[in-house]
Amino acid sequence: MDYRRLGRSELEVSRICLGTMTFGQQNTEAEAHDQLDMAQAAGVNFIDVAEMYPVPVRASTYGETERIVGTWLRRQARDRVIVATKVAGPGRNLGWIRGGPLALDAANIRAAIEGSLRRLQTDYVDLYQLHWPARNQPMFGQWAYDPAAERESTPVRAQLEALAALVAEGKVRYVGVSNEHPWGVMAFVNAARAFDLPFIVSTQNAFNLLNRVYEYGLAETCHREEVSLLAYSPLAFGHLSGKYLADPRAVGRISLFPDFGQRYDKVNVACAVAEYARVAGVFGLTPAQMAIAFVMSRWFVASTIVGATSRAQLQENLAASDSVMTDDLDAAILAVHARYTNPAP
Repeated sequence: MDYRRLGRSELEVSRICLGTMTFGQQNTEAEAHDQLDMAQAAGVNFIDVAEMYPVPVRASTYGETERIVGTWLRRQARDRVIVATKVAGPGRNLGWIRGGPLALDAANIRAAIEGSLRRLQTDYVDLYQLHWPARNQPMFGQWAYDPAAERESTPVRAQLEALAALVAEGKVRYVGVSNEHPWGVMAFVNAARAFDLPFIVSTQNAFNLLNRVYEYGLAETCHREEVSLLAYSPLAFGHLSGKYLADPRAVGRISLFPDFGQRYDKVNVACAVAEYARVAGVFGLTPAQMAIAFVMSRWFVASTIVGATSRAQLQENLAASDSVMTDDLDAAILAVHARYTNPAP
């Protein structure tokens, strides 16, 4: 396993990060612990969680993923595991989380981290991320900014000041954002620079063969400002595994939770997936291995977040770290991308 420095931090994270949003929904506690052990044995030192997990989100399972990870984490040497979690923001109709939450203000951020630390059974998290922006912006499958949808939101400086207090208290080592756009990244960087506040070290955004919009503006912004990409959804909710090509009702999150997959329910997704699966076969890879290997090979990706519901899936995902992206394979992927450019942004 290779490791990379995360932004301006001292964290050296494995190129593969274990995503956990199935823990407590599709995976039992025992299965989750088995995945964590398996990933750790493969050299993975980086685990990504969120207070609102598992997904699909619901009041009855809120916080369960962190609780499950916490019962595993208490058996580990804490300084050998890099734990990232996230605070839920406003605008998503999650009424069971702190009554909204209505804001990413100091009170909400503090309440969120204290709950996460209790569930994770640890005194600190290595990376604390804002799960999505407090302000109005397109995200989670939306692509067009709409100024008519503006709403009040906690100013970026105030959010960063709230995070700075947690860093000063030792509850959080480093801070990051998620589902951000170039304007947001620069707003946080500028606030940190102007008011001597912590710099964000990462942004966690979707990036895969069906969605490469990060390359348009964020790649340059983040490179120049030393903000690493944590790439999530490398398999596009399982689409890029190819399993839905032969059987649209194959067992997976898309078939189990139909409303969950709308981000990828778009024109040209199936055509693009079929072409990428064909290319993978030509180069002797499974579609999943190629999809993950592609993401891992990009110069701007610090760590690729993979998730699985079975040992076999996790083994295949971990094996992608050994796959080599040749110039010929890269060219073949680019040819498909030219025909089906970002069908699911």
